Amino acid sequence: MSGIIGKKIGMTSIYDDNGQSIPCTLIEAGPCVVTQLKDVETDGYTSVQLGYGERKDKNTPKALKGHFAKAKTTPKKKVVEFRDFRQDVDNPISLGQEVTVGDVFAADDFLDVVGTSKGKGFQGVVKRHNFGGVGQATHGQHNRLRAPGSIGACSFPSRVFKGLKMAGRTGGDRVKVINLKVLRLMPEKNLILVSGSVPGAKNSYLILEK
Repeated sequence: MSGIIGKKIGMTSIYDDNGQSIPCTLIEAGPCVVTQLKDVETDGYTSVQLGYGERKDKNTPKALKGHFAKAKTTPKKKVVEFRDFRQDVDNPISLGQEVTVGDVFAADDFLDVVGTSKGKGFQGVVKRHNFGGVGQATHGQHNRLRAPGSIGACSFPSRVFKGLKMAGRTGGDRVKVINLKVLRLMPEKNLILVSGSVPGAKNSYLILEK
């Protein structure tokens, strides 16, 4: 599985040949640097580690400075491993090599996008689990229309089952959206336009998998 690291720029829309509006997301993908090559002999598996985004030297631990120095590159903010990267990409991969979005993807390809969803903080059941709330009130809660209602029986089983949908922290989770189509590719600007929405806020890091 090959891929690249990117950053979410924002959402927009384009028109197809039939005049239909297609919602899409603009992503700045790469350029990334190969910071490590793993193989079966030394690591037990094969993978390619890519680094993206500049990191301040003063905020980089010495161990990471040495790691990036082996690849003859500056410290990177985001580092991700991709297995079977060398089998999916035609060109040979070497340490310190720069990988661009045009090396991995082409127009009309389908890809998966991994990101961290927006954090919503502590939320109730209506927002967190799409409970009915106002207009679909049950159990006679005339003055508590956004309350969860009954959460368990009384004498039996005398407890609340694990996994019950209740209020709690929402968002901030790792989310993968699959089978998004590459609508346009602009390798000279390191930009890729994919159909639909992707998780995360603007300027958040994304992992694009082929």
